[in-house]
Amino acid sequence: METMGTLILLTAATAEEAGFGLNFSILDTNLINLAIVLGVVVYLARNFLGKTLTERRSQIEIAIQDAEKRKQEASAALANQQQKLAQAKTEAARIKAEAEASAQAARAEIMAQSVQDIERLKASAAQDLNSQQERVMTELRQRVAALALEKVEAQLNSGLSADTQKQLVDRSIAMMGGAS
Repeated sequence: METMGTLILLTAATAEEAGFGLNFSILDTNLINLAIVLGVVVYLARNFLGKTLTERRSQIEIAIQDAEKRKQEASAALANQQQKLAQAKTEAARIKAEAEASAQAARAEIMAQSVQDIERLKASAAQDLNSQQERVMTELRQRVAALALEKVEAQLNSGLSADTQKQLVDRSIAMMGGAS
């Protein structure tokens, strides 16, 4: 080992004389060392960085394709829902029109039934009024006949003699017998 160290010193000393040697200036050697380190890093990291960037690029491409696929699915779903909404609106309009027509028909039927009920009530009221009038007229006739009979009886009892009364009764019996 010692021989090797001596050899390096000798080589360094001869190199200095010949124009080649070790440069111990920190600023000059740092630039060279930095360039060597960067070259080694680029050489070694090129495969690693290339692989990492390629993987990252493929992940981004897959993500973009996935996003485009989801966009197309969402567009298709939106179109489908818009179509269903249009159908629902059409169905709602149809149901509303049917309901309005049904309401008009029911209204017309109720009006016709009301007119019939009013006519029936008028006829019933008129019939009740006529029967009431007939009953009142019958009672009135009975009352007039009863009063007339009372008056006649009173006159008969006071002004007719027994013979006249007997003749009247006989005539009345004969009339009744003839009417039977």
